[in-house]
Amino acid sequence: MHVLFHNNCFDGACSASLFTRFYRECIDASAQFTYQGLQHAAGGGIHDADLSGEQNAIVDFKYLPSPKLTWWFDHHVSAFLTPEYRQHFDAEQKRTATHPQQFFDAAYTSCAGLIADVGRERFGFDNKPYADLLHWADIIDGAKFPSAEDAVTLASPAMKIATVIEAAKDPAFITRIIPLLTAQSLVDTEQELFVQEALEPRMAKQQSDITLMRSRASADKGVITFDLMDQQAEGYSKFIPYYLLPEAVYAVGLSQSSTRVKISVGTSPWTTVVKEKLADIAAICERFGGGGHPRVGAISLPANDLDDARRIAAVVTEELKAFGQWNDLPMRPSFHDA
Repeated sequence: MHVLFHNNCFDGACSASLFTRFYRECIDASAQFTYQGLQHAAGGGIHDADLSGEQNAIVDFKYLPSPKLTWWFDHHVSAFLTPEYRQHFDAEQKRTATHPQQFFDAAYTSCAGLIADVGRERFGFDNKPYADLLHWADIIDGAKFPSAEDAVTLASPAMKIATVIEAAKDPAFITRIIPLLTAQSLVDTEQELFVQEALEPRMAKQQSDITLMRSRASADKGVITFDLMDQQAEGYSKFIPYYLLPEAVYAVGLSQSSTRVKISVGTSPWTTVVKEKLADIAAICERFGGGGHPRVGAISLPANDLDDARRIAAVVTEELKAFGQWNDLPMRPSFHDA
């Protein structure tokens, strides 16, 4: 079983781990697993050649209409790259109505939660031992932190694990963590030597990211903007902008890695604006080939398309500004200075 999952994402890793546990307990205890992380990219970020196993599962990532795809779980409203992909999924649902193996539900906060419930309801999977993992998958993927400080200070074991997953550049690092997430507690996983070795520089980088963001971020009419494309800074905490500018409603940021330029678009989890008056971020990103959730999303472009990325980011920023008028916002001190 080759499991493809949303790379550099806590929910993606949790989903891969939970699917593995479910499959071994309910389908085939002797199955052997390999893992591959997927990044959103121009054109979708996944190809038929990626489905290289005897059986293949995609979790927490876009749908691929391929006869090689055995299992699929996702909760993103932008799960289908084209209307034809959605039609293919619907046709498969009808064809396999008595024994479905592909599941989509955008009402779920985390994909791990979807896998847990489908496993329990349809296959008798006991997901109670993973309650803490599911709790944190919902909090982290749904940005349900009590405050920006809670999101930025990385106090809990789950947040520490999430931050090293998000920053990992070696594919073997995440695939090493995946089995541990359902084999032991988050506390024990966080204490693993290889996790601790990755965590120490990541905590230091969190501080430098706050300093960098302070120098780059500004807000106008409720929208934070920042450009980090000269810093190879992909992997920063998406909550730092809201921590520094807590009265802002949206953030539009540019970052670059060796493989892509990323336009991150988000809504502050702590905004007091009623949800009926908020922009649909997934719908905005989909117009430019990206996607995500109603409150957070991203657009990926080829790594050298800096000018096009800045143009798209400017268009998105102006659209978000039109949702309301706010004064310029003061920067707040870092949590070490407060």
